[in-house]
Amino acid sequence: MAKLIEARALTKVYGPQASAGVRALDGVSLTIDEGEFVGIAGPSGSGKSTLLHILGCLDHPSEGSYWLSGQEVASLGDRELSRIRASMVGFVFQSFNLLQRLSVVENIALPLAYRGVERRERQRRAKDLAERVGLGHRLSHRPAELSGGEAQRVGVARALVVSPRVVFADEPTGNLDSKTAEEVLELLVGLHEEGMTVVMVSHDHRIVGRCGRVLHIIDGKMASDSKEMGPPGGPPGTG
Repeated sequence: MAKLIEARALTKVYGPQASAGVRALDGVSLTIDEGEFVGIAGPSGSGKSTLLHILGCLDHPSEGSYWLSGQEVASLGDRELSRIRASMVGFVFQSFNLLQRLSVVENIALPLAYRGVERRERQRRAKDLAERVGLGHRLSHRPAELSGGEAQRVGVARALVVSPRVVFADEPTGNLDSKTAEEVLELLVGLHEEGMTVVMVSHDHRIVGRCGRVLHIIDGKMASDSKEMGPPGGPPGTG
């Protein structure tokens, strides 16, 4: 498999002074191949979401190097990171991050509007993806008219509309009941089975246990990597 993600000694310090700041990440290194389904687990405050945001080009590391599809991106400015996100990355958020004034199809199509895609084409692609996630009958509805599971399906479709190389999901089932969470998880599993690279953060060991590989982050450090450990003898520990 081709290497998609390579990170070396990623460190993230929050605060006005590095020496006195909060060290959210502390020297994390990893590689992720094309087509992997990777879960990132850890207790609250462990740094797992910080790591995901850096890998998803939503944040910069304080130190370390990061290559996405062979391009070093850790040192890029906000404009360059935005360009990479628009062309290579899909992001699914715990809180959905939908615009309340827009319909389902308009929310899905929004990343294409930012890229300057012609309206008819972005509407076509958004409708196709709405059908794919089971929302073809809800195209004109606003987020306030959707269930939590439907809203997250819109979030998944929006992440896919740019045809990304990788989908990052930050606690995508965190605001959902167990039945709806399983439905959204199955959607992500299906994407992986179609060849998509998926990297997902979750504190729920039942969720990350569905991933092909699990990274455990504790106190900003890499505690374990199931790829290096080999097949686990039982279910992963609580994230």
